[in-house]
Amino acid sequence: MKTIRILLSCILTGAILIFGIKPALAFCGFYVAKADSSLYNQASQVIIARDEQRTVLTMSNDYQGEVKDFAMVVPVPVVLKEEQVHIGESKILERLDGFSAPRLVEYFDEDPCQPQYMMEDRARQSVALPQSAPMAKKAEAELGVTIEEQFSVGEYDILILSAKESDGLETWLIQNDYKIPQGAKELLQPYIKQNLKFFVAKVNLEEFDTNGFEKLRPISIAFESPKFMLPIRLGMMNANGDQDLLVYLLSPKGKVELTNYRTVKMPSDRDIPQFIKEDFKDFYTAMFQKTYEEENKQVAFLEYAWDMGSCDPCSAEPLNQEELKQAGVFWLDSNNFNNRWGGSNVFITRLHVRYSRDKFPEDLKFQSTSDRNLFQGRYVIRHPYEGEFSCKAGKEYKKSVLDRQESEAKILANLTGWKLKDIRDRINFVEAEPIQWWENLWN
Repeated sequence: MKTIRILLSCILTGAILIFGIKPALAFCGFYVAKADSSLYNQASQVIIARDEQRTVLTMSNDYQGEVKDFAMVVPVPVVLKEEQVHIGESKILERLDGFSAPRLVEYFDEDPCQPQYMMEDRARQSVALPQSAPMAKKAEAELGVTIEEQFSVGEYDILILSAKESDGLETWLIQNDYKIPQGAKELLQPYIKQNLKFFVAKVNLEEFDTNGFEKLRPISIAFESPKFMLPIRLGMMNANGDQDLLVYLLSPKGKVELTNYRTVKMPSDRDIPQFIKEDFKDFYTAMFQKTYEEENKQVAFLEYAWDMGSCDPCSAEPLNQEELKQAGVFWLDSNNFNNRWGGSNVFITRLHVRYSRDKFPEDLKFQSTSDRNLFQGRYVIRHPYEGEFSCKAGKEYKKSVLDRQESEAKILANLTGWKLKDIRDRINFVEAEPIQWWENLWN
């Protein structure tokens, strides 16, 4: 099915070239590799599906350590009931990550001596195709903490708390064996002032062991609120250095934007040397770090914005309707089977935020837009034709490839900060043949 879709895409590209139809985007290359969340040592992933004031927030738990020490404290705008909390599977985050990850594609040059076969070759190529100090225990009322709701879902014991002041909430959490760092009150105080509640979870060890879980599963919560935001400051309490956050935003309208920070598109559609096929992860992490520093470490990066009903090129199949439901998409028409990949009313925006204690002092605030312009982080390898040349155009072609390879080297150095000499040393430059002065005289 994937091969058929790619072929149809290439046929459409041919029609565009022949009949002069102007496309929004048409790429038609071989997918080679992707830069997913596995590139980052400390990457959190969040899915936010939102329509109007209804939100489903899914949080992954990449907690490293003893599960008995796990504690999650998330500010929420409303008191949640048990039926508003769901335990999902990590697979859905992996699917969204794979579908939206920046990708490497490759093209193969045609024989410059047989240009008439260009479209046929292009179609044929397409078919080939991640201990606190002890203290005297105080009563909840004395600390200004109220347990609004208390229940268990899956392997998690969950409380919904309200608090009057941050000192009391911090004290209550610590003396009730929630492993949070002391000194958290400065981060808790702004949420209390906004009258937010606190979703607090820890692992039910008996349930965890009985079911033989190997790692913690993601938690989804559903609620209604005019607030469209993601609290990230509490995540800084345990932060050692930079933290990477990947946010997959699903909307029936179009792209989702940040309102309180600039969003910058990652450099894209760059031609890079062939050897990057083996070093794509190193390339992307170096490019991201350099771009992050050039932007003074204070922007979010757009890595993908696309309709869920298609992809070009596809680094993974689009999510089907059942998978989108697992991701929190609640507005799909279950009776519409015209599009097995969820239809045109699910638009995904992938934002990548790298933050630390001294950056991003505010939580992320979003707004939905009707902008359905497509974007992807896409990087291109172009393989020179390796056959024999039987025409003068072959000599000209070799000279153009040599110029192209030098350009690719400079582009790579600019994107990553790598030394140009080291890059050149790894490129297998073509040997261009000189064109004699008389060859252009009678042609």
